[in-house]
Amino acid sequence: MEPCFTDGDCYEKMFSPRVYLETYYASPLGNQMEHNFLLFVLKNLVQAFSRGPRLHTLLEIGCGPCLHCALCATEYAEEMVLSDYASNNRQEIEQWLRNDPKAFDWSPIAKFVCELEGNREQWQEKEKKLRDSIKQVLKCDVHQNNPLRPVELEPVDCLMTSLCLEAACKDKAAYCTAVRNVTSLLKPGGMLIMITVLNETFYTVDKHKFSCLKFDQAFLEKTLKEAGYEIEQFEICIIPKTINTISDCEAGIFLVARKKECFVLNQ
Repeated sequence: MEPCFTDGDCYEKMFSPRVYLETYYASPLGNQMEHNFLLFVLKNLVQAFSRGPRLHTLLEIGCGPCLHCALCATEYAEEMVLSDYASNNRQEIEQWLRNDPKAFDWSPIAKFVCELEGNREQWQEKEKKLRDSIKQVLKCDVHQNNPLRPVELEPVDCLMTSLCLEAACKDKAAYCTAVRNVTSLLKPGGMLIMITVLNETFYTVDKHKFSCLKFDQAFLEKTLKEAGYEIEQFEICIIPKTINTISDCEAGIFLVARKKECFVLNQ
């Protein structure tokens, strides 16, 4: 039986950002029940950014309380904007940006990202550079035509989203609409980086189950194509159910897609 849908209010009331981070992001190894999914994500992020052009602007939609994606983008994006629906998640990010000693310690992941880039000793510089690069931490609602409303941003060079849309959407129709909404924030020809999961209905934080929209690879590819993307890279990390009790996903996905230059989006 699939869990009841956990909407934004549930995240405000029940979701513990710090427990989430300690459960899934305490080290580059992530949570071992997820079979090296975080390692898979970090390696693919660094490779994708290192192969692409330098970016002026990057927007992350639904960052949660997390900075691992932004850490991977630090050397390749001049300016970043992070966004999330839940105020508790945004507060967690702001605490780290202020260098608050009580903030979550991202140094193990910062060191690992530097190691992937061939510069393990430069992690403190990377953290400082990230703090300088993040220009805003905004509220976002992917169900709005402009997810950042009332803020109006110029379309960005790179749109990044990780484990967000499938958690924010109750059904497939809402998911397709959310993809179109966030796509409006990306320049034609811009790059989408998406980290998602297949056939997951829940994940767990501090004994609370949070819902996830279940879909397969075919649905994901069709949705992106209909939103005007050409998929350039699609990587799969199988997660054995025999070892995983904190979620029920079958696989993690890392993909890179390009927004077509000439595409009329039907809302």
